[in-house]
Amino acid sequence: MGPANKSQTSPDTFLLMGIPGLEHLHVWIGIPFCSMYVVAVVGNMTILAVVRTERSLHKPMFLFLCLLSITDLVLSTSTLPRMLCLFWLRAQDIAFDACLTQMFFIHSFTAMESGFFLSMAIDRYMAICHPLRHTTILTHTRIAQMGASVVLRGVVFFSPHPVLLRQLPYCRTRIITHTYCEFMAVVKLACVDTGPTKHYSLSVASVIGSCDGLFIVVSYVLILRAVFRLPSREASLKALGTCGSHVCVILVFYSTAVFTFLTHRFGHNVAPQIHIFIANIYLLVPPFLNPIVYGIRTKKIRDHVLSSLMVKVA
Repeated sequence: MGPANKSQTSPDTFLLMGIPGLEHLHVWIGIPFCSMYVVAVVGNMTILAVVRTERSLHKPMFLFLCLLSITDLVLSTSTLPRMLCLFWLRAQDIAFDACLTQMFFIHSFTAMESGFFLSMAIDRYMAICHPLRHTTILTHTRIAQMGASVVLRGVVFFSPHPVLLRQLPYCRTRIITHTYCEFMAVVKLACVDTGPTKHYSLSVASVIGSCDGLFIVVSYVLILRAVFRLPSREASLKALGTCGSHVCVILVFYSTAVFTFLTHRFGHNVAPQIHIFIANIYLLVPPFLNPIVYGIRTKKIRDHVLSSLMVKVA
């Protein structure tokens, strides 16, 4: 009885199913996913290397960008390699502890991503609306404090996730209908009432996402108001172009996050293929887009990368 109860309470492995109904396309789906992962890794590593070597880029905007790049690298690396093993090698087994670890990294670093988007919005607000006080307010110490608070928030609020799931008995099935260990996909496998556990997860995600989203919207509204008051049309267009690209990335992140949240809460009739595909976009596209939008479209980083390439070619 002892071993049986233990296996029910804590299974050795789970089986990742992938995208149900599209198993025959897993090999082909893995190709664009792998391409996005390569771009995400190369792009974010390039941003980190450029900012580290170029002292003129040791400014608030680029320091926040580095924090975002580190978050993107951890977030994409915690999901993509394992997902590609599932798609290409049909490696469905994932150890129970590895599943809980992946879940913690996904949810905590997603919260950090949201926090760093807010930090960057605050930085743009200070740079455009209060340019004379920008660097005096956002000092390196203040940036470190903001970064530490974002990391601490993600760790504190999402550390209970693996702890809560470890306490649950699993006696229904070991098959996770997903491409990675998502909290809601795993908690469905428990054979007890998981209402309080689900409510905690959804409440934390909704509070963090809605608060960050609200402050980001307020920041960009104030930015737009200041931009339209600029005397130079050229300066206004430049600021609008920069802010517009930033807003596009933020919209992709939050729109897919809101869709995933609402699907868990209300969308019981949403096809699982759609839900899982959007959940993958939610994790994969922002790390892929961030180095393109924040890196390539940032003149100082682009010029430094181009000059480095020209030196190497010469």
